[in-house]
Amino acid sequence: MLAQQRQAAILERIRAAGGMRVTELAAEFGVSDMTIRRDLETLHERGLLAKVHGGATVTGPGSTDEPGFRARSVRQLPEKAAIATRAAELVRPGAAIALSAGTTTAELARRLVDVPELTVVTNSLPVAEILHTGGRADQTVVLTGGVRTPSDALVGPLAVAAIRSLHLDLLFLGVHGITERAGFTTPNLTEAETDRTLVAAADRLVVLADHTKWGTVGISSIVELAAADVLVTDDRLAPEARRILG
Repeated sequence: MLAQQRQAAILERIRAAGGMRVTELAAEFGVSDMTIRRDLETLHERGLLAKVHGGATVTGPGSTDEPGFRARSVRQLPEKAAIATRAAELVRPGAAIALSAGTTTAELARRLVDVPELTVVTNSLPVAEILHTGGRADQTVVLTGGVRTPSDALVGPLAVAAIRSLHLDLLFLGVHGITERAGFTTPNLTEAETDRTLVAAADRLVVLADHTKWGTVGISSIVELAAADVLVTDDRLAPEARRILG
């Protein structure tokens, strides 16, 4: 198991248990205490957990907490890969699509580099970089302007103005949280406005969200649940969430 994969699994276990000791994690993953301590230090530096004497505990994010792109890139790696693979099947050659900012949309971008004659509009610096460096010569990548957020999104009036004049076939939207009452949410007020403009520019909305997004609420709603034409998620979504989402 690679270090990044082990760290993602460690984070998942600590979140499920609320906290774990170094010795417990070392035994579970078959590595030394020192290796686990290094893993916990890495996760702590990224703001994903809190180190305590002999182990680590979960941190409690608020509705305005916005983890950086790097911090979120180690979370739910297998789920994001599966979601991105399934979402890529919705993209046809020659389509005009948009990818919002997010680590799952970045995974999707990696699966679109070989799609011919694709036009991709994005406000995500990582998505633009992936397609610029790895994409085909017949692809067009449009990066909106704007102010950079901790999640490497470009947001604000410049981004909104650039998007408003566009007409897109599909929008693939990454979100921070999903609840029945608040819908799809983000912890960044300005990013919510930019995302709503992307939604308005697209004929169809495809939301990409792993199971951990259910029950999480960002300070600003993007759109209600019914606005999504398709929700691509993983098989660990809670039964209650499946019932509500239909």
